[in-house]
Amino acid sequence: MIQAILEKIEKARRILVASHSSPDGDAIASTLALVNGLREMGKDVVAFNADPVPQNLRFLPGAETLVHDLREVVPFDLGFLLDAGELRRAQAPLRELCRSLINMDHHPYSEPFGEINYVDEKASATGVLVYRLFKAGGHPISPAVALCVYTAILSDTGSFRYSNADPEAFRIAAEMVEQGGINPWDVAGGLYESQDEKRLRLLALSLATLQVSPCGQFASLVLTDEMMRTTGARHEHTDGFVNYPRSIRGVEVAILFRQTGPASWKVGFRSKGSVDVGSLARRLGGGGHHNAAGAEVQGSLDEVRTLVHSQLNIGATLP
Repeated sequence: MIQAILEKIEKARRILVASHSSPDGDAIASTLALVNGLREMGKDVVAFNADPVPQNLRFLPGAETLVHDLREVVPFDLGFLLDAGELRRAQAPLRELCRSLINMDHHPYSEPFGEINYVDEKASATGVLVYRLFKAGGHPISPAVALCVYTAILSDTGSFRYSNADPEAFRIAAEMVEQGGINPWDVAGGLYESQDEKRLRLLALSLATLQVSPCGQFASLVLTDEMMRTTGARHEHTDGFVNYPRSIRGVEVAILFRQTGPASWKVGFRSKGSVDVGSLARRLGGGGHHNAAGAEVQGSLDEVRTLVHSQLNIGATLP
């Protein structure tokens, strides 16, 4: 399969690389790893995301070249959609714009929308798949590619704390440090030590909504439109909020209810491993991994909470 992708790249001149909207670290970093590598091969590459690059990922090489509008572009010989799970999450007409489309992903149940679907659920990050592609093709890992691959793995493994931090993740990260010249502190500084003040003010409001179930195994936070307006924060500032309730001793599943419209909520789930929140999210029409997943649910906050709690069998209300 990797050889088939390399052959596609060899024949293509104009290439589009995209990922899912509301991008996380793996989405942006794997996109830029592939973009930088393809540009080093002399390809004409456009990097796309429907949403802005989060502030804490703008240190990545090539971040400033991402575009957010594909209207009036010339069609592409080849397109990649990375880390998306579903074609619709690109929020762009990729089928119409790309003569050939490739899906590279590590999400379970990834939609087979590509002419080639390179999906490995066991890979710790989509950035790992990009690394494998370049290694198989004999393309040298430049410092720019190394920085992006390292960041993708660091981000999606929770700084090597999550269960997906497997030996391959450590081996690749070590190679990026040893041979790619990556300074781990520089990356950690970019990711974790450059927070916007608005993010912390928004987090303070959200933490005030903390609820923990009577059994102590489930905890949730809420983010409303009013909180966003009050702090002037944007969606990109909410990344990682769901991890705070999960950090409580005894909590197995954390939930973040984030308002996306008058009667629309994005529900994010994080598990410590004993509960498959990916399965839960799929029952709600969403998707994701065993330990990290999400879904869009319509209704009032109380209605959405009741639905989610019933799926988790934790009762209709929390104290």
